[in-house]
Formats: sequence, C-alpha cells, structure tokens
Amino acid sequence: MNQKKQNLDQAGYGSSYTRLNKGQDQGHPGIDAVLGGHVWRIKPDERAKAENPCLWMQAGVVKFKTCTNYYDCNTCKYDQAMHKKAAAGNQVSWQEAMRRKPDMQRICRHSLTNRIADRICPYHYECATCDFDQYFEDVLSHKIESLPREVQTVRGFDLPMGHYFHQGHTWARIESGGQIRIGMDDFALKVFGEMDGFELPLMGKVLDHGQECWGLKRRDNQAGVLAPVDGIITEVNQEIRENPNRVNQDPYGFGWLFLVRHQDIKKCLKPLMDDTQGLDWLGQEVKVLESMIEETAGPLAADGGLLQPDVYGNCPDLGWTNLSKTFLKTG
Repeated sequence: MNQKKQNLDQAGYGSSYTRLNKGQDQGHPGIDAVLGGHVWRIKPDERAKAENPCLWMQAGVVKFKTCTNYYDCNTCKYDQAMHKKAAAGNQVSWQEAMRRKPDMQRICRHSLTNRIADRICPYHYECATCDFDQYFEDVLSHKIESLPREVQTVRGFDLPMGHYFHQGHTWARIESGGQIRIGMDDFALKVFGEMDGFELPLMGKVLDHGQECWGLKRRDNQAGVLAPVDGIITEVNQEIRENPNRVNQDPYGFGWLFLVRHQDIKKCLKPLMDDTQGLDWLGQEVKVLESMIEETAGPLAADGGLLQPDVYGNCPDLGWTNLSKTFLKTG
C-alpha cells in the first residue's frame, strides 16, 4: 500500500483519491483522471506532490498546476495567459510572487524546474539581464540530460519509456526547457554493430522529418539515417565524433547525437510512436530480423535464445544494404 501511494504521489496526484463507479455523482470537488483502467476522483491537498510543478504553482500564485509544456515557458499558452492577467492587474506574476518570499526561498527558475541544484536568484527575477541565465541556456542546458527512468527489454533489445520513436530506429526525448535530444536506438546499434564513425550534421542545420540527415559507417559500408523530427540543431555531441563506440555503450545516455529546437513540440512529435506503440513495433521488427536470419543462416535456436550484439558482424550474409533498407529505411 505504501508503494502504491508513493506511485500515485509521483504521478502528480494528491493524497486524497476515490475510485468512481459508472454514473456516480459528479458534483463533489476534485479532478477526474484515468489510472489503471479506472476513473478516480483526485483532490489535491497540502500533501499533494506534482511531478513537474508549474512555476506559477511553485511561486504560490495557483494552488495546483502541473507543467504540460516541458518547462518551455516561451511557447506555453498558459504562461502567456497568466502574464496577461498579471499585466492587467488581476493577479501578481510568478516573478513578483517569488520576490515577496524570504531571501533564502528566492530560488532560481532553473532550480524550480529541476534542471540544476538549488541556487538563490541574485537578479531579482530579471532573467533577461542575468548572465547565468544566458550562460545556462546557451551552454549548460545542452549538457544536462534526463536519463530514462525505466527501460523495457524486447527479445534482448532495450527500449526506454518516456521516449518517442521513428521507424528508422531513432529516438527523441524531450528535455526540461523544451529541447529535443536525438539518438539511435539499441536495436539498430546491435544490428549494425560498433561504428567506425558517424557523419553528424552541424549546428544550425535545419532537419526535415523523414529526410536523410546523418550517416554512419563501418569499414567500407555506409548508411544514411532519417531525421525523426523537424527542427534546428542547437548542439552536437562532439564526444561521439571522437569516440563513436560510446553510442553502442549507452545509446540513451551519453550516446546521444544532437539536440534540436522546435517551436511547437507537440506538433513535432505527432508523426512519432510513443513508448507503448514503440514496444509493439519493436517486437515486430525483431520478428522481421529473426526471419531474415533464418532465411540466410538457417533456423534459430528453438529455446528462444537472444540474438547477440553485432548481428551484421556475426552474419554478414544478411547484407549491409539489405539491413539498411529494411530497418533504417535508407540505402
């Protein structure tokens, strides 16, 4: 029961919740939400814990509001509407509310969004004139990444929850602040093996979803990779240029390839699969790969054993070009 309650709290729900039956009176206060296939009436109270609390909630202007825009306040319609109300004198802004707090509670906005450890704001929440704010957005934010909280395994291939996936075996993860981190998935890296190098695009390049945007090479073999999203590249992982094998070691961690910025994140993600769809899709891709191996090398082990990493290296008769066309959708 303690674990169940902890899970509910971490999901952003308050400690007061009641399961509703069909047709039950809707007049009682609270928020209706679906959890575990059932409808629950959730009433946030003083112990309620939002997983991603909005800045307006953190400042105490509103009682309960979870951020739904990845802390990208510049493109948040809720943030814009609240500032209009503040400008009209109908409420205080979150900045003014924070200024009224005791000195040691005036936390930097990047601390409030859980992007850095607690740091006191020295510029009275005038972020436009803050040297640290600009340095953080231009330099530090690129180096701060949110690692997968949970990873599922499908027949020996890892797929992280909370990510989005393209059919060309690339992944996208939304970072706090609204940037999109891009990389190649574990399946592709285990199929093609360790690379001799990646031909990554330069900062400032405009990506077009579904178009070939970077390449990988192994000995005399090369293959293009399709862009999973639209956007502008804001940072490239230079470590991968120098040590391409790090991608295989940790594809969803320090093996990321580049960061992308897009003005409409939700629209940008629409063509991609979420983690639930990704699990089903990955299962089908594994079946296709196993069928290709059986056609080339004969029946696989009947005991359901897992495929070893570097499928191409262990079974070159599969053909580099054939694998590229089948799984990367290029070649």
